[in-house]
Amino acid sequence: QGRLVESGGGLVQPGGSLNLSCAASGTIFRVYHMGFYRQAPGKEREFAAAISNDMRASYGASVKDRFAISRDNAKNTVHLRMNLLKSEDTAVYYCHAYADVGYSTNYRYSELWGQGTLVNVSS
Repeated sequence: QGRLVESGGGLVQPGGSLNLSCAASGTIFRVYHMGFYRQAPGKEREFAAAISNDMRASYGASVKDRFAISRDNAKNTVHLRMNLLKSEDTAVYYCHAYADVGYSTNYRYSELWGQGTLVNVSS
């Protein structure tokens, strides 16, 4: 089984910064894209940022130029640095990844989701 665990959410004032992290663990043979989606109250889940295993990053239009994503392939972790936070960034942030779950001789390409962590931007 493969799983993703987020950390780093919390309360931050508008204009502030916050870091999110996500670690992939379990019987994972290889991790491909890793990233974050977010879901604000009453809204659909939307793409925030992602990074490939060769370090190509992509961002949603609403966070581009304010958020920065990075990863450590050796540790199967991904990090999201969120700057200049706005009230509209308030949401539950979900870690997301595509990975080969299993062992080198027997694995399955899978889509993984974390349990979510709340980011609350408020004064």
